[in-house]
Amino acid sequence: MNVVCTWLTDRMDLQLHIYQLKTLIRIVKKTYRDFRLQGVLDSTLNSKTYETIRNRLTVEEATASVSEGGGLQGITMKDSDEEDEEDD
Repeated sequence: MNVVCTWLTDRMDLQLHIYQLKTLIRIVKKTYRDFRLQGVLDSTLNSKTYETIRNRLTVEEATASVSEGGGLQGITMKDSDEEDEEDD
């Protein structure tokens, strides 16, 4: 995650290409879920690095959805767990 965070920080003034964004969202979500399944505590998972990555990808996702008009094809930073909580 540190490498991804550094890479995104180095490119702070550049917008991500749609394929970069889709790939990073998948990598970050998969890594987070895998660590969570392995029993890593939420306090460890929700570090400053992860929050920085999540915030950047969320902003990029919003920008892409406005400019690309659905180019993400259902890929989103929002977890299905969060969606279930909002429906209640």
